[in-house]
Amino acid sequence: MLNAIHLYRAASWLKRRHIPLLPRLLTLLIFLLYNSKIPASASIGKGTRLGYGGIGVVIHDRAVIGEFVMIGPNVTIGGRSGHYEVPVIGDHVDISTGAKVLGPVRIGNNVVIGANAVVIKDVPDNAVVAGVPAKIIRIQQN
Repeated sequence: MLNAIHLYRAASWLKRRHIPLLPRLLTLLIFLLYNSKIPASASIGKGTRLGYGGIGVVIHDRAVIGEFVMIGPNVTIGGRSGHYEVPVIGDHVDISTGAKVLGPVRIGNNVVIGANAVVIKDVPDNAVVAGVPAKIIRIQQN
C-alpha cells in the first residue's frame, strides 16, 4: 500500500540526483494525500515506518532520523524558536501518537517516547519518556 514514506524515498532519491521539480511535486503530493510535511531534504534512515500511512506527521527539513524508527500519526519533529539546531533521533526509536520532539535535542538508541509527550531535552539510550515536558520514567536494562 502507498505510504508517505514511499513518496518521501522517491523524492529524496530524485533530490540526491539533482532533478529539480519532481521532489517538490512529490512533497506536495505527500501533503495533499496525508496532510503531512515530510521534505526530501530530511535524512530518514532505512526501515523507518510511519503509522497509519504518516497522517499528520511534520518533519523539519534538516532533521536526522535513524534506522528502524516507528513514527506514529500526528508527530512533530521540528525546531524551536531561537535555535538553529533540530532533532537528531537514534536507531530503533518508537515515537508514539501526537508526540513532539522540538529543538536541539538528541534522542538515543532504543528509546520509547510516549503519546503526546513534548521532548525538549536530550534523551539517553534505552530510556522511556513521557509527559509535558517529557521526563524519563524508566531506563531499560539490557
